[in-house]
Amino acid sequence: MKQVLAREADAGRAKSNLFTAAHGRLPGCGPVAHIRARAFEAYERAGLPHRRIEAWKYTDLCALIGEVLPLAPRPDAAALVRAKSSVMQAAADQAVKLVLVDGIFAPELSDVGSLENGVDVRSLREILENPANSAMAGLVLSTTTDAMISLNAAMATDGLVITIAEGSAIKRSIQIVHVATSLSMSEFTRSYLQLGKGAHAAVVETFVAADGASRYQTNDAIIVLVGDEASLSYIRVAADAADAVNLSSGIIVVGTRAILNLFSMTCSGSIGRYQGFVTLAGEGSRLSANGVNLIREKQHADTTIVVDHAVPHCISRNKFHAVVDDCGRSVFQGQVVVRPASQKTDAALMTRALLLSDQAEADNKPELEILADDVTCGHGSTSGALDTSLIFYLRARGLSEKDAQALLIRAFIGEPIEEIPAGNLREFVTARAEHWLRAR
Repeated sequence: MKQVLAREADAGRAKSNLFTAAHGRLPGCGPVAHIRARAFEAYERAGLPHRRIEAWKYTDLCALIGEVLPLAPRPDAAALVRAKSSVMQAAADQAVKLVLVDGIFAPELSDVGSLENGVDVRSLREILENPANSAMAGLVLSTTTDAMISLNAAMATDGLVITIAEGSAIKRSIQIVHVATSLSMSEFTRSYLQLGKGAHAAVVETFVAADGASRYQTNDAIIVLVGDEASLSYIRVAADAADAVNLSSGIIVVGTRAILNLFSMTCSGSIGRYQGFVTLAGEGSRLSANGVNLIREKQHADTTIVVDHAVPHCISRNKFHAVVDDCGRSVFQGQVVVRPASQKTDAALMTRALLLSDQAEADNKPELEILADDVTCGHGSTSGALDTSLIFYLRARGLSEKDAQALLIRAFIGEPIEEIPAGNLREFVTARAEHWLRAR
């Protein structure tokens, strides 16, 4: 018993030391320090999520990662040179790039001068260090009951604050590129994206590693406000180092008659979790949430989506596909909540998993919580192997077994990818999926 208490005390000191050691590097003035301290206290009370927490039952961070690594140092000139090569490889066609290296905004690698009229971009550090922005700082660093979001608020070193003016139709996609250059370190970024009334934009967020980066941990969070009658395509692609950990969160609020197209793909990394919390807060809003996990070897990827129908007359469509090879494990948790007053809700949730080996695992948990009585809601889940009769059919027509499998996998993941409205971003995601297929 004494040994157990001693281990718990050591773990508590380690958590406190994490914040203390990083304190001098965390930007902010005025009330920001108090906001960070409260956020870290909330994280300390909860600790790393474990399997006894329902939302984390399939992704036990206590067992999977054990501890949060020390904060990565500010990138030096050599790190920026290494990052530049990765940024070029990760760039989406026709997109304006905004680059974060080891959790710090790098304007010298970004296309700040190419931003269109109506788009304002500032670094989170700039916002936090200006006393006049105390209200905005409190909004950007807001927390939830989730421990990893609280930890992110406490430890965020930088990020992007992007505002798109009312009525602006942004033609070029905005790409946020996260580049890790560190070894066995952690990075924390937090961003804020706001679309004014009637604005239209597409944002893609990409996670990559520079040469030599390994065993790092990324904790990213973004708050998104989609104004009334606005439309946003938000695409996220995690292509980290093979032994990296990526924990990303999205807190999204959608206004009246607004449209959100959300897509997430994990195709690399040792442990990954994307959790999206979407609130349909305005009547007549529409959500299309889609995603793909491409998992092999011993990778673990978790996609958790919670859609809150807070008002009547909203529509949501949620579609998620996973391809799991070797000893990989894919997790999908989808929850649709329909509030008592949210009559005339129309919601559908579907998840499918394709298992390519006997050791592959897919845990799917679609869930409906319906508190209204005049709704149209449905959910479903399937999992299975490639159809051997289709493999035989394709091989009889001259394809090798590998090519036949690849063709069927492309068709399987093509359905959610086709829901991406922007053609250049759809091609960008498809290219990442093709890279995964070639590596099998």
